[in-house]
Amino acid sequence: MGAFNEVSIDLGAYVDALGKAVLRIHNIAIQYSDTNGYTPDMVNAKAGAIDFQLGTQTQSDIVVLGDNKSIVASGRLLGYRQIASDGVPTNLADEFDMAPQRWNQGYLIGVEQMYLGGKTTTTGWKEDVVVSVVMECTSETLSKEAAMALALSQQ
Repeated sequence: MGAFNEVSIDLGAYVDALGKAVLRIHNIAIQYSDTNGYTPDMVNAKAGAIDFQLGTQTQSDIVVLGDNKSIVASGRLLGYRQIASDGVPTNLADEFDMAPQRWNQGYLIGVEQMYLGGKTTTTGWKEDVVVSVVMECTSETLSKEAAMALALSQQ
C-alpha cells in the first residue's frame, strides 16, 4: 500500500475572511493519471484502488467523512487488469463518496488553504497515481462576521 500524500491549495488570492471575501465551489472535477498525465499502468491480474479527499484542514491519512467535518469531497478510482501482462487497466470505475455535483448552491469556503490528499490502498498499480483537481468557483462577499464565522468553522 502507498503512503498518504497531501498537497496544499493556496486560495489566498480569493479568500480573505477579514476582508469579507469567500469562495463558493460549484463543481469539482478529478483527473487520475500517472506522472506524465497518461493512464496509470497496473500489474497483471491485480486490482488497484486509490482514494482521495479534499478538505479545509490538513490530515495524516484518509478519514471517515462522518468523523471529520473538514472534508469537502472525497472519492476513489478502482481498477483491474485482466490481460496476462502489465499495462493499462481493462476495467476502471471512479466514484465520489460525497457527490459535489449535487450541490444546489455550491460549497462556501472561508479558509485560505485547502488540502488534497490521496493514498493507494492496494498493490495493483505498477506506477504512481496522481490525483489532480479542477474546481469551478466564484468569489463572493459576506459580512465580516459571517466570513469570519465560516473561516473559524473550517479550521
